[in-house]
Amino acid sequence: MAPGFRWDIGGLHFISDLIMYIVITHLYHLFARSHRWGDLGLKKLLWRIMIAVVVMGIAYTIVTSLKLYLIRMLYSGPLSISLHEFISINGEAIFIAGIRLMAIWLLAYHMYHYARHQARLEEENNRLQLTFKQAQIDNLSAQLNPHFLFNALNTIKSLVFQHPAQAGRGIDLLSELLRSSLYKGDSMVTTLDQEINLVRDYLELEQLRMEERLSYQLNLDPALSGQMIPRLSIQTLVENAVKHSLSLLKDGGILEVRVSQDKGFLKILVINSGKLPGKQEEQGIGLRNLEERLEINYSGRAAFRLYEREDMVHAEIQVPLI
Repeated sequence: MAPGFRWDIGGLHFISDLIMYIVITHLYHLFARSHRWGDLGLKKLLWRIMIAVVVMGIAYTIVTSLKLYLIRMLYSGPLSISLHEFISINGEAIFIAGIRLMAIWLLAYHMYHYARHQARLEEENNRLQLTFKQAQIDNLSAQLNPHFLFNALNTIKSLVFQHPAQAGRGIDLLSELLRSSLYKGDSMVTTLDQEINLVRDYLELEQLRMEERLSYQLNLDPALSGQMIPRLSIQTLVENAVKHSLSLLKDGGILEVRVSQDKGFLKILVINSGKLPGKQEEQGIGLRNLEERLEINYSGRAAFRLYEREDMVHAEIQVPLI
């Protein structure tokens, strides 16, 4: 501690500094907020900060000089020099100190608010993206159910006059399909076991129409039955295979569903007799819908492929294991 240090004078300087500089910075805060400086770009903001540093440096010089002069008068009595002379002697040093302090404070202040502003923008952007994705999902769901229901009703319609008993069975299957699939509310995911049960009912319904022209196998690891997958994903592949390949073949064909796991992914493979159409758009709304849902649900971590191999059409989905 320096010789002759007085706690009362030191305390008075500390308290007066605290009050004065809080007032100065708070006034600046009110001014910057009222003029929405926090929403400015970095380049525009830097110019304003440079001007503000000078203005606040001048304010710092005035209030600090006045404070020092008054405290000296309080403890030493009337001074031999006037306030103007005091500022002339000490003002330059006080101004330089004020510029340095105000520059540090302003940069820290605006860095803090700039970081908060960026975080707020990012949060709002994420919220908008989630809202957009939810709107996409709702739109896809609205397309999905009528499309599926229309195809099931078409199958029953084809059986009504020639095979009424089979049409009755078809209605029973459709009721089960409605119960297990379409009445799932807004949920866009389901367990693998529930999806396979849906596929099994659908294939039985189609087999009523196609009879011996359609044969199928469902091969999956029972340990994967609880895995969550996009609702109607396997169903979409199976429906596409029946509608665009098997039903167009004079002698029909076979369809196989394989489900396995590989390196942290659930692999779903639907293989059927036939060939791919010349134009991919002929695959219809189902596959386009499925691709969009995979992209939305898994943000690029899922994959979908449609290809031919050894006179068989392969439709393959890979989604992360959960």
